[in-house]
Amino acid sequence: LLGVAGIYFFSAVVPQQAALQQLKERADSLQIQAQSKSSSNDADAGKKMTGDQALQAFYDFFPMIDSSPFWIRELVRIAKKQNVELSSSEYRLINEQDARLARYEMVLPIKGNYAQIRAFIADALETVPAMAISAIAIKREAVTSDRLELRLEINLFLNK
Repeated sequence: LLGVAGIYFFSAVVPQQAALQQLKERADSLQIQAQSKSSSNDADAGKKMTGDQALQAFYDFFPMIDSSPFWIRELVRIAKKQNVELSSSEYRLINEQDARLARYEMVLPIKGNYAQIRAFIADALETVPAMAISAIAIKREAVTSDRLELRLEINLFLNK
């Protein structure tokens, strides 16, 4: 019993202690970054924006209209990373005259298991902050199948 406990200690506990130490160091560095950001934000807090400045800052958040190919490549990269199958996508640019933002509508047919699709959606929303999901349709061929077919409709908002 002591021999098994020793083997378990060196094969499971010791490697986890090293991983725990790395996580603690990363948490410390992230905490220092957060404190430095909050102190720089406190210095900016004394300055108030006018309505026009705040509106301009809002519009400046969105990527420029000519950057749409980059964001599409990012979605394809994320799909490959999460091992989901992305095929025959539809794209349409909606550019209304009075609006300051253009809307790039995309319909993405995706195939994969639930965990892969969920990870793809989470990564896509995190990587492309100006993207919004407008509709999701999920289909499964059989109850026992773990493979899903998803029709994901997303809007990418772009600054003109």
